[in-house]
Amino acid sequence: MLAGSLGTFAWLLLAGPGGSRRRTVTNLHRGLAVEAPAAPAGRRGRVGHAVRRLTPSASLRALDRLHARAGRPAAWPLDRLVAAKLALAAASAVVTLLLVAAAPGPVPVLLGAVTTIVLYFLPELLLLSRGMERRERIQAELADTLDQMTIAVEAGLGFDSAMARAGQNGTGALADELLRTLQDIQLGQARRQAYEALATRADVPDLRRFVRAVVQADAFGIAIGDVLRTQAGEMRLKRRQRAEEKAMQIPVKVIFPLMLCILPVLFIVLLGPAVMDIMQAFG
Repeated sequence: MLAGSLGTFAWLLLAGPGGSRRRTVTNLHRGLAVEAPAAPAGRRGRVGHAVRRLTPSASLRALDRLHARAGRPAAWPLDRLVAAKLALAAASAVVTLLLVAAAPGPVPVLLGAVTTIVLYFLPELLLLSRGMERRERIQAELADTLDQMTIAVEAGLGFDSAMARAGQNGTGALADELLRTLQDIQLGQARRQAYEALATRADVPDLRRFVRAVVQADAFGIAIGDVLRTQAGEMRLKRRQRAEEKAMQIPVKVIFPLMLCILPVLFIVLLGPAVMDIMQAFG
């Protein structure tokens, strides 16, 4: 029995956490702010720790916020983005030095400096673009999701069950955020903090107002069905207003391409032969 116990203890000590546990811990830590990182393990962990130390903490926090608003793409974890920033900037700096050594002058230096700066901030630009696209998708899905939650609540489900049903039936970014919020609540986080974290991650003004309304309804005991019905109607109205606003902006946006590209060519085609005939007649 003693030998079996020692063998089991040795296996637990040497085997380390399994793949399922690592995935669970990684999922639980997704979305957390970047503070003092834990001691990494392995070659990849040492590299990630090194690139984090070479990056200013303010830049690291800003990158983490953009990474969270972009949905934390699994293919590009935070350590890889930080490493890409440093690698791109270093490669651009080396190419700039070689170019300046081959052809000295202010133009190569200026061009190399601008290229290095752009490549250093390229991950932030890509995350910002992806975050804006994700925010627009969440904003477009919000009205329909609230309608589903309203129907579920009127059918007799609670707010959490309605949120779970909307998250399971949906396939977009908003459904993922709803499921993430329910997971935070199940792990023991306060409802108000989980809802506020949802509004912070999504960074959508309409969703932030909805979260504020839900928090106030929970605090003052207002019927959640009335809140959902009112918010769903308001979201549909705002979506229609945004569509009308975009439709009214189209003529204004068409004026500049029309004046700069289409009308000059049209004048050349129509008036060109007449001008040539007049020049031949009076030439």
